[in-house]
Amino acid sequence: MKKCLIIVNTYKDESKNMGAEIKQYLESLGIFADIFLYNGFSEQYPFPGYDFVITLGGDGTVLFASRGCAPLHIPVFPVNFGQFGFIASVQKPDWKTELDRFLSGKAVISERTMVQAELVRGSTKRFSATGLNDIVISAKTAARTISFEVSYDDVSLGQFKADGIIIATATGSTAYSASAGGPIIDPNLDALVLTLINAFSLSSRPIVLSAKGELCVTILPSRTADVIITVDGQIPVDLHVDDMIKIRRTPDNALLVGCTQKKFYNALRSKLNWSGVPHA
Repeated sequence: MKKCLIIVNTYKDESKNMGAEIKQYLESLGIFADIFLYNGFSEQYPFPGYDFVITLGGDGTVLFASRGCAPLHIPVFPVNFGQFGFIASVQKPDWKTELDRFLSGKAVISERTMVQAELVRGSTKRFSATGLNDIVISAKTAARTISFEVSYDDVSLGQFKADGIIIATATGSTAYSASAGGPIIDPNLDALVLTLINAFSLSSRPIVLSAKGELCVTILPSRTADVIITVDGQIPVDLHVDDMIKIRRTPDNALLVGCTQKKFYNALRSKLNWSGVPHA
């Protein structure tokens, strides 16, 4: 390991100070380090040429780094400055101990499934993006119902009316999908979760599918004209009637350092209070 990029979330004042501290520490070990300032949205992926990346922010900062690092097979070392830290599981007081474990080759590196959304309009591909958490198709404004058809490996799963649909990875199952009533999936599973948002049906339930297949969502006519797609909560893209969104697993996984199964279930108990009884 010779070169590191430190992603500093500019909304977290403490992360700027820690970024400088980590940079100094790495350089004392003979590891060159750069700092990249991240404000929550960036179309720039400055990762080529680095051996590993350190993120100082919440899960959103890890999502950004993962999207850019996965195709390059660059591991991401995520220090948590957010509220939940399901992905950014390295706690601030432990960064030096955990970093030393990683640099000595003793840290667990977790491989996480990522998904790609491809928008096809007519016979033309109009948009493509990858995400670690989820792909969301919904009305642009709240309390508006849209219509769409979902198929999996060319088998129709049905036509639906809902505020939208979330296609989440196992990693993303604890995010928007969980708040919409979806199941929590162990992040080591290679699975996708389909969760409807406020479906116009009492029988519509979330479904877990193998990530090996391809999903297709087709936008159907409805009273709501403004439909959008977002990937990992990034800048939305407008959709039109008859648009097809093809969703499949990417060939490359995100590589997350120190994101162990133990830390995931500890976060589940302590931050979502999934503990069986009060104060368990």
